[in-house]
Amino acid sequence: MSDSTGHHASHATHEVHEHIVPVSTYVTIFVSLLILTALTTGMAWVDMGRWNLVVALVIAVCKALLVVLFFMHVKYNKGLSRIALVAAVFWLGLLITFTLSDELTRHWEINPLPWAGAILPMFRHLIF
Repeated sequence: MSDSTGHHASHATHEVHEHIVPVSTYVTIFVSLLILTALTTGMAWVDMGRWNLVVALVIAVCKALLVVLFFMHVKYNKGLSRIALVAAVFWLGLLITFTLSDELTRHWEINPLPWAGAILPMFRHLIF
C-alpha cells in the first residue's frame, strides 16, 4: 500500500500569509484621496488653457493608483494579480493609442454646415 501521510503532511504545514494593513494606512490614503479630490475641484476653477486636461488626468491617475495599490491590495499581492493589472493597463494604452490615432488623423471642418444645409442640396430635386 502506498503511504500518503507525507503528501498530506506537506499540505498541513502550508500556511496562508495574509497581509494585514494597519488602519492608519487606510486613514492616510483616505485623507490623501480627499485632498486630491479637493485639488481636482479647485483646479477646475483655474484657467490654465490646454493644461487643465493634463493636470486633471494626472490627479485622476494618482487617485486611481492609490485605490488600486492600497484598497485593492495589489501592492501586497504577487503573481497573477500583478499580471492582470499590467494586462489591463496595457489594454487601456492600446485603446487610447488607437482612438487618438483615429481622432488626430481626421481632417475636421472648423465650421461644419448645419444639417439642413448639408441635406437639402442633395434632395432639392425631390422637393421642387
